[in-house]
Amino acid sequence: MALIGCAVWNVGCGYHVAGRNSALPKSIHVIAVPALENKTTSYRIEQRLTAATVHELLAKTAYRVVSDPANGDAVLRGKVLGLEAVPLLFDTKTGRATTMLVTVKCAVTLEERETGKILYHADNFVFRNEYEIPAAVNPSTGQVNPATLAGVYEEQDPALDRLAQDFAARLVAAVTENF
Repeated sequence: MALIGCAVWNVGCGYHVAGRNSALPKSIHVIAVPALENKTTSYRIEQRLTAATVHELLAKTAYRVVSDPANGDAVLRGKVLGLEAVPLLFDTKTGRATTMLVTVKCAVTLEERETGKILYHADNFVFRNEYEIPAAVNPSTGQVNPATLAGVYEEQDPALDRLAQDFAARLVAAVTENF
């Protein structure tokens, strides 16, 4: 009985599942997401972030997504201003970084196309997360294992995809829930 009362109380207090409640106007059904602009030297990072943002909007919201701004009720535009990876944790034996802190800085605007009203804007949208680096050094010998070293390079694309997915989840929540 107390559990039911607690559940009713929580519903009445406005709790909701993140990503399922939108603070956007009810007139918005289609969001245009043209490719983000890349103001960094990181090759094609804007393509990964744009694709992940589109995927996140489709997966976590009821909005239809298009690429052409003329076909959207709202237009989500962005510029990737910075991408930085800083070593955070090190292996004490080798001195090599084992965990990196990655920071992505963007300028983001969601604008209602018909009225020009700004629904969301951030000149300094910052996303930070920690990512582990696979070990390329054999801990017992301290020598670089060429097979493992190749794995580190092969890990770069999946790591960037995880970064893009994490970034997109945060961006979509911020835009749709108005955080």
